[in-house]
Amino acid sequence: MTQAGTGPGITVAAADAPAPVAPLPRRRGIELALIVLAVLLSVCGYCAVGIARHGALPPGAAGYGAGLGVLALLAHLAVRLRAPYADPLPLPIGVLLNGLGLVLIYRLDLETPGDRAAPTQLVWSTLGIALFIGIVLLLRDHRLLQRYTYVCVAAALVLLTVPILFPAVNGARIWIRVAGFSIQPGEFAKVLLAVFFAAYLAANRGALTYAGRRVWGVQLPTGRVLGPIVAVWLVSVGVLVLERDLGTSLLFFGLFVVMLYVATGRTGWIALGLLLAAFGAVAVARLEPHVHGRVEDWLHPLASIEAGLGANQLAQSLFAFGAGGVTGRGLGLGHSVLIGFAAKSDFILATAGEELGFLGLTAIFLLYALLVERGFRAGLALRDPFGRLLAVGLASLVALQVFVIAGGVTGLIPLTGMAMPFLAQGGSSVVTNWAIVALLIRLGDSARRQAAGRAAGP
Repeated sequence: MTQAGTGPGITVAAADAPAPVAPLPRRRGIELALIVLAVLLSVCGYCAVGIARHGALPPGAAGYGAGLGVLALLAHLAVRLRAPYADPLPLPIGVLLNGLGLVLIYRLDLETPGDRAAPTQLVWSTLGIALFIGIVLLLRDHRLLQRYTYVCVAAALVLLTVPILFPAVNGARIWIRVAGFSIQPGEFAKVLLAVFFAAYLAANRGALTYAGRRVWGVQLPTGRVLGPIVAVWLVSVGVLVLERDLGTSLLFFGLFVVMLYVATGRTGWIALGLLLAAFGAVAVARLEPHVHGRVEDWLHPLASIEAGLGANQLAQSLFAFGAGGVTGRGLGLGHSVLIGFAAKSDFILATAGEELGFLGLTAIFLLYALLVERGFRAGLALRDPFGRLLAVGLASLVALQVFVIAGGVTGLIPLTGMAMPFLAQGGSSVVTNWAIVALLIRLGDSARRQAAGRAAGP
């Protein structure tokens, strides 16, 4: 407080001038530099495959690099325009993982000339980045999604139910195939269910935490509050069990438990969730022949070799990881195509393990871990409960999916038949994962704006 004179013998108190607030750095230059590095690494991988297979640079290297670079630049411009305070890491991570996935699929295409998947995957990647740009440009505030809570859950249940009407593919009814065009609706449903869970739990977190009875150390909410969300979860998981899409059902169960724990802060939900998951896994493994076969393959991965039938998919995957060693055989020099029809989808991680080695796999997992960490960081920084739960839910989707797939192809858990985010062949998967990255970008921008508002407050 300072004294300011207004006349002889008269002084009045004048308030100190507020300290200037430093402008919040936007960090878009860092993002652009990382995007350039991600594109260069992808092009180098593409060239390495061509040199290893044919002794010369592949003819489409320049076009591949230009296409991926233009798409990444457009995404960066959208972020610079509409989300200038967003985290600079999610977009470059998505570009690098998507680019590496295209390289691995192209490498496997060279072994299967009659089944080329890389061009189709590039088209789907373009659609995914277009959706990313649309979300960043049009969704100005993530809280707008909270208005469509029940629209999201209705759309999710419809998407999950429709594949029942179509023929099964590889034992599972998870695809819609019309005139040679196919999509996997469950991939889109998982984002919609994450929005529904976040909105409903945010609106009822008080009743979920403090109301109801305490049973076995767990504070159980009243049925009126917990009933709707449990009903939605049971219907979604039940439909997925009928479709034999057990990987997605496990993903939804994990998402439900994680978000319920974050909303209530009750560790008992984690213990209860693990107990129910173990009970459900044992029951399904005993009653469902398709799942029982996968459990048997997991318990005895070399049984088919001992029976003289040759190595099954899991055994070939383990051989690929073993052949890769620490540093890998080099891009284009592996033999993971022997895994079979799922080499470009479920088991594409085995190609990465054989040709990039343990060090390459570690780098890939660190990229996923960093993407998940940035989602959790945004959730911790956000002030509104809906945004916080949505950020945690979306990051948990990526984390759970990576764990389930990596655990299956390495023999840690039974196979579930899901697509590795960004890496594996699958149009619906890559589009959905770009939508997740776009939402994390929007949430990160809102988190930093809220932090700046608190810093500039009285």
